[in-house]
Amino acid sequence: MRIALYDEGADEALNIAEVAGYLAQKLAGAATELRGSPFAPNLPAEQVSDYARRMAQAKIGEITRKIPPSQEPLPAEIEYERRRILGRTRAFGVPYDGLKLQRLFCELIPGEELGPEYVHIIFTNRLLATWDEGDKRYHLRTSLYAVPCLISTSGLVEAPAKPREYYLARQQYERLGKDPLELKERFRGSFLDYGDERLTEVAKGYAMQAVFYALTGEPFCQDKGCRLYNAHWQEEMLFAQLESGYEFCPRHAEVLRHWRTK
Repeated sequence: MRIALYDEGADEALNIAEVAGYLAQKLAGAATELRGSPFAPNLPAEQVSDYARRMAQAKIGEITRKIPPSQEPLPAEIEYERRRILGRTRAFGVPYDGLKLQRLFCELIPGEELGPEYVHIIFTNRLLATWDEGDKRYHLRTSLYAVPCLISTSGLVEAPAKPREYYLARQQYERLGKDPLELKERFRGSFLDYGDERLTEVAKGYAMQAVFYALTGEPFCQDKGCRLYNAHWQEEMLFAQLESGYEFCPRHAEVLRHWRTK
């Protein structure tokens, strides 16, 4: 197995080299490689413009309205994406259709590396969302697993719900016009935040979900203490990644042991 890790503007608190070292340790015999941006350096200007336009087309304007196939982005949106591809900005905010981004990033991977022996993991600070036909709206995601796997550092902050008490307190703060930074201080530690020193440790578990997707086709686990648990709340995510007292449930620990011995 060869694991390639990319930095597509991820949160600066994330130490991708540390994540790579963790994967190499857990998957003895697997080669890990840090590749930086998934966009090749010195791309021709026409390719940069094409990718920029398609990235801008994947932006979500309204969470309750599915992006039309013929959506045409504004020139300013294309220019932002061009600057992002060239590494001149890391700003973010608007969510993207994650599946559209995934298909675009897949085109950037060399054809000879699309086989099952390769795992490609792209860390990004872009907010990823997928459309749900059930309630006809987009939902934020922490990660998407396919080729390549996308892990959003902003999604780790925004997608899992914060404690219910936080949302009640936020309503009170908004009514009273109080400083929202005071609210964050009040709930400090109960959820992941931007620039959080715990981000790298949490990201290790999500990188392992990408690996298990490659090994078994299933990245998740039902055990709330396993790093593969698909958390929907911040407290669940922090427990699975930092607090449970073990890394993997017996079944997934055995999968790892079998893979190493094999």
